Amino acid sequence: MSSPETFYDVFRQQGISRRSFNKFCALTAASLGLSPAFAPKIAHAMETRRRTPVIWLNGLECTCCSESFIRSGHPLVSDVVLSMLSLDYSHVLMAAAGHQAEAALEETRRDHAGEYILAVEGNPPLNEDGMFCIVGGRPFIDQLQEMAAGAKAIVAWGSCASNGCVQAARPNPTQATPIHKVIKGKPIIKVPGCPPIAEVMTGVLTYMLTFDRLPPLDRLGRPTMFYGQRIHDKCYRRPHFDAGQFAEAWDDENSRKGYCLYKMGCRGPTTYNACSTVRWNDGVSFPIQSGHGCIGCSEENFWDNGPFYDRLADVHTPLGVESNADKMGLGALGVIGAGIAAHAAASALQRARASATNPKSGSGE
Repeated sequence: MSSPETFYDVFRQQGISRRSFNKFCALTAASLGLSPAFAPKIAHAMETRRRTPVIWLNGLECTCCSESFIRSGHPLVSDVVLSMLSLDYSHVLMAAAGHQAEAALEETRRDHAGEYILAVEGNPPLNEDGMFCIVGGRPFIDQLQEMAAGAKAIVAWGSCASNGCVQAARPNPTQATPIHKVIKGKPIIKVPGCPPIAEVMTGVLTYMLTFDRLPPLDRLGRPTMFYGQRIHDKCYRRPHFDAGQFAEAWDDENSRKGYCLYKMGCRGPTTYNACSTVRWNDGVSFPIQSGHGCIGCSEENFWDNGPFYDRLADVHTPLGVESNADKMGLGALGVIGAGIAAHAAASALQRARASATNPKSGSGE
């Protein structure tokens, strides 16, 4: 198997001239805050560094992660697949099938051991010796363990691979198991979601290809750049939550006004993801903006944390500034009135004491 092409090889195949390539390297240096002297170094790296081989496996899943991935807009998935990495195997996206596809998989495993990134969509079922998921005539768990042995890093696409998802929900008859519980001794980056946001998927790969290292991860193994904040923290409905303005039913007036969906079961306050900032469909919208509460699909065991339309019991709700404005206004008037009365009483007491001490002080003389 020939060595993967360099970035420069790909540029030349796309008709980009040497002059344009050098200009690109100079602009790259400037965008990274480097001096012009770094442009030749960037050019040398792009001329010599090979594209990273990527193997994409599919276990128990619905292919929604692949569907999400191909809809990325920043960067375009075509740029990622055709220019940034060498996608050597993906039975969803590759043209080859059957024995041809399996031969390509084996060739990459043999010729690029320790070099390729293993992307896994779905999870392996362990019951009945893995016979609930067969790929290429053998249990998926065998293929997964074999390919993981030669990978330099593993990316768990979606909640199926990251935490089990619907297949692992109670009672889990197939014993579907997230990959970190069956693969040991390898760095695993979890990118949960059902499915993950397209730009989150391409963003994770872009980071790894650009810096040749794993992105910073949280305690659950998720990239902090996308899973470092709760959806609630950046939700455009957050002001309504803080004001105590909530939809009480899907078709009530508060729902039509776009009030907070927390009482309708929204999991935004306990879910870490980039939905409210990156959003979906090239940044157009996300479920809460479309009128449906977050179901927490990037959190562990979210299928067993339902029903999805039950209000969370452990989130403190504010009293509400605007919804209780009249009551608060009357209360404020009461406080002010009490303050005036207290001030008057204190003044009268002070005058009485002064008069007892000096009888003339209260006569006005």
